[in-house]
Amino acid sequence: MDRTEGSPGSLALVTFALSVVIGGANFIAVRFSNRELEPFWGAGLRFSLAAVLFVLIAVGLRLSWPRGRELVDTVAYGALAFAVSYALMYWALVRVTAGVATVVMAVVPLVTLLLAAAQGHERLAVRGVAGALLALVGIAWMTFGPRSTSIPLGPLVAMLVAALAIGQSIVLGKRLSGNHPVMTNAVGMPSGALMLLAFSALAGERWVLPREAAARWSVLYLVTIGSVGLFVLVLLVVRRWTPSASSYMFVLFPVVTLVLGAVIADERVTVDAVIGAALVMAGVWFGALSPAARVVRTPPPEAVPPAVVEV
Repeated sequence: MDRTEGSPGSLALVTFALSVVIGGANFIAVRFSNRELEPFWGAGLRFSLAAVLFVLIAVGLRLSWPRGRELVDTVAYGALAFAVSYALMYWALVRVTAGVATVVMAVVPLVTLLLAAAQGHERLAVRGVAGALLALVGIAWMTFGPRSTSIPLGPLVAMLVAALAIGQSIVLGKRLSGNHPVMTNAVGMPSGALMLLAFSALAGERWVLPREAAARWSVLYLVTIGSVGLFVLVLLVVRRWTPSASSYMFVLFPVVTLVLGAVIADERVTVDAVIGAALVMAGVWFGALSPAARVVRTPPPEAVPPAVVEV
């Protein structure tokens, strides 16, 4: 039975909820990974191992490997979606809390809309600009509010650039409609992982395996449930609901991360962080995700960039 955005069905809703919890928890897991592993190495290790799983799945499904321009685009997708974005996110998460990071990254759907409009793929409405301004006000309030936790400028800029990289990878992913989403990850993720390892080598990081239990379990979680598991869940949401439904996850990630950060990682949740998060989430909803802001599209599930909500 086909599902529409208005009637997703109980399985899709449960899958969606699990995706939100896993995606929000990923930020916490990265913080634990960063306690022992240096950031570029931690990201490179995670995606090297996850890439092996995706390659095995692609081989098991006997999928066709991309060639020519499609191969080039898939590698470029991997560079943006995995190498650039995660290098910046992992580095920033050494210096800021997971809750702050997830609020900033919640602007991805809005950034994607702005990038698509700038490149002529979509029309930019006034509410898109208004939503972007509201989200920026939320980030500024969270950063400079009277009761805010000081956020260093470098990590803040790094997270915003990471959001831009993910947004551009989504725009680029529109060209990859010929790829099965598993194959997009089977090619894009290894290329991104190699770049992350190159960043790590250039930065002179130590390549060690995690010894502390918290770091070991965090890496294992990120490789399996946090990467491959989240991918499968998002694909189920896309197939049983609509491709745009996965975008709503970004708006809900901060709720999960702020709660888990306070409970598991002893991260302090300030009033300004809550106000800033609410403003960012409202801006993203108003500018990019509300029914009035979105043009309903129904591309085939294979056309949906599969790594969009992995964090």
